[in-house]
Amino acid sequence: MGSTYDQRQAVGAHGENVAADYLRSRGMQVLARNWRCRWGEIDIVAQDGETLVFCEVKTRRTTTHGTPLEAITAQKAARLRRLAGAYLAQQDRRAAGVRIDVVAVLLPRRGAASVTHVPGVS
Repeated sequence: MGSTYDQRQAVGAHGENVAADYLRSRGMQVLARNWRCRWGEIDIVAQDGETLVFCEVKTRRTTTHGTPLEAITAQKAARLRRLAGAYLAQQDRRAAGVRIDVVAVLLPRRGAASVTHVPGVS
């Protein structure tokens, strides 16, 4: 039996796969996944038309400890803005627009995943 950490990682990875598929189904191009720098990680970087989108994916099995969206605090949003700036600087990219989205994935014990996409959280 795997550790709780391993189980959380597996749930998170599955949620990111679901989120990436969802974004692609909405016409976005996924440019990077799990992009890391010394300040942290961006789960998904995508292109939505002329807009570069930095996505935070939050995955939960239940809402016992709150919804996935409730995990995005003002502090977390500020960190995402810093990470987006670091990505743009490192990639030497310019974009007509930049947006930070949250994709919340709820994975029930049975049935399909539920996806909630909130564009422009910060």
